[in-house]
Amino acid sequence: MFNILKKYEKFMIQALMVMMAIVLGFATIDLGWLIIKDIMEAPMFLLSVEQLLDIFGLFMLVIIGIELLDTIMKTYITQDQPHYEVVLSVAIIAIARKVIILDLKEVDSLILIGIASIIIALTGGYFLMKKSRSYNKAD
Repeated sequence: MFNILKKYEKFMIQALMVMMAIVLGFATIDLGWLIIKDIMEAPMFLLSVEQLLDIFGLFMLVIIGIELLDTIMKTYITQDQPHYEVVLSVAIIAIARKVIILDLKEVDSLILIGIASIIIALTGGYFLMKKSRSYNKAD
């Protein structure tokens, strides 16, 4: 029974990897289309701040997707990396994306404090995780 469940899990992970690769392909095409469309609008070859934020946001979203695909391969297929390390690294990338595309004119100060708290918690957790892992390897 356990072997059947493991085979089913592996099949589902492979299906997720294929679907993620397809979505990443379409997102990359969409990003390229957005860049071409924004560059060709008048004034040509000049991008507004809003256009740049849209492009950077989509670019970071594609990078997060690539990281997730890589994470699925590393964690579930090869089993050489703990799940919590992958989750923390993807979360740090996602919050970095949020900070990069953040419009400071539109954001309340409490939201900035919340984002800063999340960043501190994630990086603190990542640091402690790496430290405990290196401590365990030394034994």
